[in-house]
Amino acid sequence: MHTKHHPRRGSLQFWPRKRSKRPYAKVHDWARKEEPKLLGFAGYKVGMRHVLWEDNRQYSMSKGENISDAVTIVECPLLKIYAIRFYEKDNEGLKVISEVFAEKPDKELLRKIKPSKKGSQPAMFDDVKLVVYTQPKLTGIGKKKPELFEIGIGGKDKIDKFEFAKNVLGKEIRVSDVFKNGQFVDVHSVTKGKGFQGTVKIFGVKIRQHKAEKTKRGPGTLGAWTPKKVFWGTPMSKKFGFFKRTEYNKMIYKISNKPEEINLKEGYSSYGNIKNDYLIIKGSIPGPAKGMIILTEPIRQTKNDRETMIKGIV
Repeated sequence: MHTKHHPRRGSLQFWPRKRSKRPYAKVHDWARKEEPKLLGFAGYKVGMRHVLWEDNRQYSMSKGENISDAVTIVECPLLKIYAIRFYEKDNEGLKVISEVFAEKPDKELLRKIKPSKKGSQPAMFDDVKLVVYTQPKLTGIGKKKPELFEIGIGGKDKIDKFEFAKNVLGKEIRVSDVFKNGQFVDVHSVTKGKGFQGTVKIFGVKIRQHKAEKTKRGPGTLGAWTPKKVFWGTPMSKKFGFFKRTEYNKMIYKISNKPEEINLKEGYSSYGNIKNDYLIIKGSIPGPAKGMIILTEPIRQTKNDRETMIKGIV
């Protein structure tokens, strides 16, 4: 009698299957750039459409032809710089040692934290990052409470980074100051929450035949009688979705500050109309409409940035 085999139940590509603590991602790794600039930006997912663009790749078989691609639109209101954060390196990695805060943060920030006026520049530090917050009040998503998160800075050394951070503290940053058309970016977001789901949906467990039991959508057994325990790899029902995910090397088709060019008469489903700068990014992006997306400089880019010519939007 042959040995039965089946695919592993549950991919180990993402492990542990841990739900996110907050509805937007936290970025741990930042690209290394010599130019002093912000290494990321944030926006709100609007929805998806199709664009027609002219293929200008040198060795493409469809060079000169119009190609249709699915794209995601991300609205990017201005970001505000709240604080400069200083780090010191020890045996356990980077540790926050001090912060310098902007003088007059927006009153909406009180919905998120209690702004601090204390803080000073340390005499010695190893790295500098910026703490920024979004301005959802500028959009039409019906929200005032901003998201507060950290963004890395490019520069040749820590002095370059600090000088750049000092110049932008308390100011507003546009997405066009960070990215350009045709550039590749990494996308960090949190997926849609699916609620409590069974093992068939989560792990792909095979549905049992009609004579098995009343409950067919579940594992046949949770394990052996001895030892009397359930092993960690056993598929079981639980809450599904709301996972942090990163997608690498997504191309920006267009950056624009003219939302009237892309707005729909009836507005985008579950979102409304765009009121600020926006990005058109190739392909899909994890997360729901109105969810916050963090875009960063690519950390493992394999292709060169290239300019694209959009002929139309469907």
